[in-house]
Amino acid sequence: MDARAWRQRADELFETLKLCMLFGAYAAKCHGKRFYGKAVNLSRSLRAAYNAALETYDVLLMPTVPMTAMPLPGPDAPREEILQRAFEMLPNTAPFDISHHPAISLPCGMVDGLPVGLQLVGRFRDEATLYRVADAFETATDWKTL
Repeated sequence: MDARAWRQRADELFETLKLCMLFGAYAAKCHGKRFYGKAVNLSRSLRAAYNAALETYDVLLMPTVPMTAMPLPGPDAPREEILQRAFEMLPNTAPFDISHHPAISLPCGMVDGLPVGLQLVGRFRDEATLYRVADAFETATDWKTL
């Protein structure tokens, strides 16, 4: 869907996105920009912490998600299960949406027949290093056998 036309086609948005939008509107209406301002301040602290770690290392390596693959909720799953599955995967990736550090996910092995991902995080505006490291890993390994 064209992002500019979402208001005319909001019924096509994922339910999790609609709930986040409703929560954002509710928070802004009830609390103004107070929580947004706090989030901006925290994002600056987060960026500084990653910048400090990246002064010592070219890239950081971490799991893409904090758990092994989970089954997708079925078509008749309750809303709570759908939300839980959607949001439980975000803790390791969402920080880079607000710190703006480049990050890339690569498959790095299998657990119970399902792929496991590793995430590389680089210095601000240094995507080139991530691409080189990711390419070196993919060239040197067969992730399906790790």
